[in-house]
Amino acid sequence: MAARPDMYRYHNGEKAPLQFSVTEYEARIHTLRQLMASKGVKAAVFTSMHNISYYSGFTYCAFGRPYGLVVTADAAVTISAGIDAGQPWRRSFCDNITYTDWQRDNFWRAIVSVAGEGISIGYESDHLTLLQLEKLKSFLKPSETVDLFEATMQQRMRKSPAEIELIRAGAAVADVGGFAIRDAVKEGVREIDVAMAGRDAMELEIAKRFPDAEYRDTWVWFQSGINTDGAHNPVTARKLERGDILSLNTFPMISAYYTALERTMFVGEVDEASLEVWQANVAAHEYGMSLLKPGARCSEVTEQINGFFTERDLLQYRTFGYGHSFGVLSHYYGREAGLELREDINTVLEPGMVISMEPMLTIANGEAGAGGYREHDILIITDEGNDNITKYPYGPAFNVIG
Repeated sequence: MAARPDMYRYHNGEKAPLQFSVTEYEARIHTLRQLMASKGVKAAVFTSMHNISYYSGFTYCAFGRPYGLVVTADAAVTISAGIDAGQPWRRSFCDNITYTDWQRDNFWRAIVSVAGEGISIGYESDHLTLLQLEKLKSFLKPSETVDLFEATMQQRMRKSPAEIELIRAGAAVADVGGFAIRDAVKEGVREIDVAMAGRDAMELEIAKRFPDAEYRDTWVWFQSGINTDGAHNPVTARKLERGDILSLNTFPMISAYYTALERTMFVGEVDEASLEVWQANVAAHEYGMSLLKPGARCSEVTEQINGFFTERDLLQYRTFGYGHSFGVLSHYYGREAGLELREDINTVLEPGMVISMEPMLTIANGEAGAGGYREHDILIITDEGNDNITKYPYGPAFNVIG
């Protein structure tokens, strides 16, 4: 019986059209190699979904298995499990090696076959588990390990023109989902029914705009009543009632790129106390958007909005930061934490960055105006200021439904 291989190349079919050109991926790898050289890194071993997708075009489905991308001075190779057959190669702009599961840790043997042993290895501290870090050290025997988490995040924070074009399209798709949700809202309808209407509309719009893409992970969080108190509360089968506060949240995913639309709504009517809080949050939203311009520091923008809420005795109802970056991220992978509107983030905004403005106030159940209020727009930082690419209207004039 022939020995089973530890790994092999399964280049099945032809390369698929990727979301970006080969030139775009080559430019990202070129910048990465400059970064590696500056840190003395001879081989970078990426394991996160966001960095593998960003640098290669391949977005993996882990299902308990490790995946990787190895970049050296002259090679870039994705490492994938046999269960995926030829799809990882077709969706990688670069080479691909499939590892087998005939024996434990063939993943790391495949990594070694590209990276080699005894050299300086770059890795991601925000993703590699303690278990896998020990295996990296055991198999690669690195002369040193260098954390590339922060540096690669900084690269991803600064968008190329091609990325900005895709993010614009994603924002437009989110708007399509928003209008579909608005059409579906009525008394007696379940949250899940409204959410599905928005999701289906976005899936169809993505397929129309991007016929060569892979489709997955687009979703909607549509919340009503007490379920609006948290920004990430899951959808339920609760039926909408007249006077309910609603939270519309659409999230199209296009080739691992996340965009979002979030709006406060009411069913039929809005009471005076709720209207007062809603209008205050809308005013904070508009004020916050006016602050997003080149040279603004994230922490300073945050403090200015804090001051706005403090003047209105509302700051105690704020529940999280006022905005974040966009790009290769999702609710279960990625996050460019260096570009968030929080007190402890001192990043200075630059043209080409993309950031949301999304103030949220939560009033506890049983109090006047109870519920969660949130508006969310996506803004591209330009030389002159910002470009708001979210078009679905916010505020009471458009979002009291029925």
